[in-house]
Order: sequence, then structure tokens, then C-alpha cells
Amino acid sequence: MNGSRPTPSAQFSTFKDTLARRVLAEPDVMGQVDAQAEADALDDFTNFLANEIWQSLPINLREASHETRESVPDVDDLPLENIPTSFADTLVSCGLAEDEDSATAFLRRVLRDYVAEVCAPPPVWSKTRTKECEICEREVPLTYHHLIPREVHDKARKKKWHPEAILNSVAWLCRPCHSAVHHVASNEVLAKEYYTVDLLLARDDIQKWRKYAAKQRFGVRRG
Repeated sequence: MNGSRPTPSAQFSTFKDTLARRVLAEPDVMGQVDAQAEADALDDFTNFLANEIWQSLPINLREASHETRESVPDVDDLPLENIPTSFADTLVSCGLAEDEDSATAFLRRVLRDYVAEVCAPPPVWSKTRTKECEICEREVPLTYHHLIPREVHDKARKKKWHPEAILNSVAWLCRPCHSAVHHVASNEVLAKEYYTVDLLLARDDIQKWRKYAAKQRFGVRRG
């Protein structure tokens, strides 16, 4: 096993997920009866494989995105002769490949999936609308919250805080939760540190608010 581990990135996570989908396409590879045990085994297995191969891939492949798609090499032309032996041996021992050549072919299929996903154009954010608030999970009228507030877009571009593709990303929040988000941090801090719903939900104050808001009935006046 390689001594170093890649710094987590969106690209690495996408690669791991595409690898997991390819593994799942092969029946009974994990050999687990219990669904949770199978999920845990799949996570451990694909994490190991992804870590083994990631650093040996070209840098422009590891940093691929919609913005850099023109510089991403064609996967079919990519030389893969130097993939770690441990990666190929693991695929063979688990029945995912017959030999080194078929292990390379398996990897190439995974990489095609990976490139298609990371180089896809960003979504039209209005089409991401949900039925429930993404914080309190109540099915109530929603507003959209710019996860990177518009008033700091110019600064975000200048300082290259984020890729251009995510500058207009939004979360669908009820008005009380939308107000709560803007109450806990300035627009600049929201843009730099809390630019996804998951990052917002990692805050203790937002979690406390979420539990409170989830219990409130929409449209009911109290007192």
C-alpha cells in the first residue's frame, strides 16, 4: 500500500464513487449478506483501491473539471502501464478482473465514467429545487439562498475562492431558515467557509436551529 494518501478533493470523491458503481455492477463481489455490512465493505474496498491508484494518475486528470475539460487527456489514449501492482492484484483476487490487462481495462472504464462526471456542465440551479427546506426538512414555501452570496462574487473571483461553475449554486430554504443562515455569519464568511448545505449543517448553531425549526408548524401563530 502507498505510504501517502491524497488530500480529499471533489475529484477524488467522484473517482471513488465511480469506482464503487463499477464494483457494484459485478454481483456478489463484497460477499456480505447484511446490507449495512455490504455498504461498509464497499466503502473500505473502494477507498483502498482509489487511494492506491489516485496519485499515479496524471495531474490534469486528477484536477479535471468543466473549466479544464479541454486539457483533460483522452482516457482511451492514456498510458496505464505503470498502475500499481497492488491495484491490479486486488481486482484479480476479488474476481473483478482476470489478469493485469483486464484490470487495466476495468480502470479505463472507471476513468471514462469519472471524466464524464467531473467535466459535465454545472446544473441550471433553478432545476435543483426541492420540495422540502434543505435545513429543517419541512415541506413549506421555499426561497433560494445563494450559497456564495452575490455581493461577494467579484471578490470570490478575484481571490479564486471557488470555481466559476459553483458561484451561482443555491440551497432551497424556508424563509426562517434562510434568515437564520444569514444571522450566523457574514456574507464573506458564508462564501469562504459555508458554501454548501453540508458545511452549514456542520455548525452547532445551525443544528440547534434545525431541531427547533423542524418542530414548528408553518403558518401557526403562537401566543
